[in-house]
Amino acid sequence: MVQMYYENDADPALITRRKVAVMGFGSQGHAHALNLKDSGVDVVVGLREGSRRTQAASDAGLKVVDPETAAEWADVIMILVPDQVQADFYSELIAPRLQTGDTLLFAHGFSIHFDFIDPPPDVDVAMVAPKGPGHLVRRQFVEGSGVPTLVAVHQDATGSALDLALSYANAIGGTRAGVIETTFAEETETDLFGEQVILCGGVDSLIQASFETLVDAGYEPEMAYFEVLHELKLIVDLLFEGGIEWMRHSVSDTAEYGDITRGPRIVTDDTRAEMRVILDEIRSGAFAREWMAEYRTGAPRLKAARADIAAHPVEVTGKRLRDMMPFLVAKTPEDDV
Repeated sequence: MVQMYYENDADPALITRRKVAVMGFGSQGHAHALNLKDSGVDVVVGLREGSRRTQAASDAGLKVVDPETAAEWADVIMILVPDQVQADFYSELIAPRLQTGDTLLFAHGFSIHFDFIDPPPDVDVAMVAPKGPGHLVRRQFVEGSGVPTLVAVHQDATGSALDLALSYANAIGGTRAGVIETTFAEETETDLFGEQVILCGGVDSLIQASFETLVDAGYEPEMAYFEVLHELKLIVDLLFEGGIEWMRHSVSDTAEYGDITRGPRIVTDDTRAEMRVILDEIRSGAFAREWMAEYRTGAPRLKAARADIAAHPVEVTGKRLRDMMPFLVAKTPEDDV
């Protein structure tokens, strides 16, 4: 059984006695910074000059400074910039300003686990990772609740890294829901596997292949879109609420029978074997090295894939249909400003 922590297990005073810099103000950054502020923590947001997030952070009542100033001032630094830029961000802006006894925090173990960041031995290194997007972390906190959170310690120079991480988790609302102790390796490897095999890669590929199969067979794109993408939310909501058993209970008997008899024909022994290959690539660091090499050469494969999916018939059809749904606030990458 995993080790669980709740509010009674955390000392709120530990983090309120520290000076915290949140590096970044994206999905997680805005939630962490605002929740910390509301919990009485002395917090600043570190953003590069000219960042498009600066105005939003300032408008939210947060103090914004450049990352160098934030790192110099703080004794707890939460790094919430994207994985692919963390190593350079750390080496250029944070590492020269670290002092003995400081604490480095992460919300994902990628850079530490795969050795893109190598902190000095005299600082604590821990992870506080809410298992939900930043808007949910913020909303649940404001409503008096929280999001389940992971905590891990990579380096315990002071002997109190876990206690401080739990105090930080408490300040962003994590201990209200429960904090699970894990390791940087376990969090990183399972997170990447989930993204690649089911949550993003698997689902995306199934949607596109299913849509193409129906359209190629002569069905209207609009009908295909509703069946293979639009209704996916209904199923995911059922899974979220009560797991596979509840989902199967909630759908029709016809759907359930199709599930148990046809699903295994889609996820075959070959599929499972490829899942194991993908997991091996993650655990060995091969995927991490591949991704960082891709990013450092300008991410041509990623950019090409973004252009391809924007032009895919399932996306073209979906954009047209979503415009017909007044109950839906449709989103595009251009909305993320």
